[in-house]
Amino acid sequence: MKSSLNSRIGALVSLILLGALAIALPAKGAYHLLMKYTFGAAEGSTREYFDYITVDSSARRVYLSHGTEIKVIDADSGKLIGNITGLKQDHGVALAHEFGRGFITDGAEGKVVIFDLKTLKPTGEAKADKDADSVLYDPASKHIFVMNGDPHSATVIDAKSGTGAGTIDLGGAPEFAVADGAGTVYVNLEDKNEVVAIDSGKLTIKSRWPVAPAGGPTALALDREHHRLFSAGRDPQMLVVMNADTGHVIQSFPISAGVDAAAYEPETGLVFASTREGMIHVFHEDSPDKFSEVETVKTEFGAKTIGLDTKTHHLFVDTADFSPAPAPTADQPHPRGTAIPGTFRVLVYGQ
Repeated sequence: MKSSLNSRIGALVSLILLGALAIALPAKGAYHLLMKYTFGAAEGSTREYFDYITVDSSARRVYLSHGTEIKVIDADSGKLIGNITGLKQDHGVALAHEFGRGFITDGAEGKVVIFDLKTLKPTGEAKADKDADSVLYDPASKHIFVMNGDPHSATVIDAKSGTGAGTIDLGGAPEFAVADGAGTVYVNLEDKNEVVAIDSGKLTIKSRWPVAPAGGPTALALDREHHRLFSAGRDPQMLVVMNADTGHVIQSFPISAGVDAAAYEPETGLVFASTREGMIHVFHEDSPDKFSEVETVKTEFGAKTIGLDTKTHHLFVDTADFSPAPAPTADQPHPRGTAIPGTFRVLVYGQ
């Protein structure tokens, strides 16, 4: 009888321990923190600033925009491979593998720095315009498209020669841009609450579509196969799914504040949107006309940009420590703390 009682007690303890373990571990399929890589202050900078993340899954490299430098790390180990310095305020990186070149936007200088993908050494420059921000390579036209925020324009550069190929008046302040690989570049216009479609060969605007019920669109991603755009905005805070051929809004979802980047993964059909509040919102493409919420991953405050590794399905976000927010004023009713120099870090999430 005593042995039986002990067995029951032991079984009960085991169940309690297993239950506690189940609570402690992330749910099956849930995204959770895998690695954290920390770095020092950016070379030549007195402030902490970070922007777009570009993942080169084939070369196993991650390009991190870090104020006055581009840090290049190994996608698997986080080891620093190289550091492209001498920039004033960089934003995005575009890769043109067929020409062995990378392109960095320097918004403070209104230019693009061209570098060698093998050596990571700068090889030249191309003129853009002030507030040169996001940048992409369009394989259909062999053009680099630079989105200039304040001038409301896009500078177009020939990727092979590195020379200017034209300028497009966008009629609004551009944010993120994506290319479908078949001759169309899509751009969010934050101040106009629109997505514009550009003919990448003719360098003309084909269409303008409202993103309502979202507003202030910043983040943008694309499902090339099914022609679906994912535009996320800050006011109202929404992610909308749009038909990339007609601009029709198919579905919309509420998200947290300060969205700044989005990604789509063709293999899994997952859509990701990262926000300043420290959230990654995950959705699934059940069909081209039906999407569902999967989960919201808690990251860290300030981790608003995201990079997707399509080989490992890992997500890269970066952030820093922040000072306390100052007291509200009439001019700044919702003040924010500032990032503390030397606290920059990269967080890697996976299932």
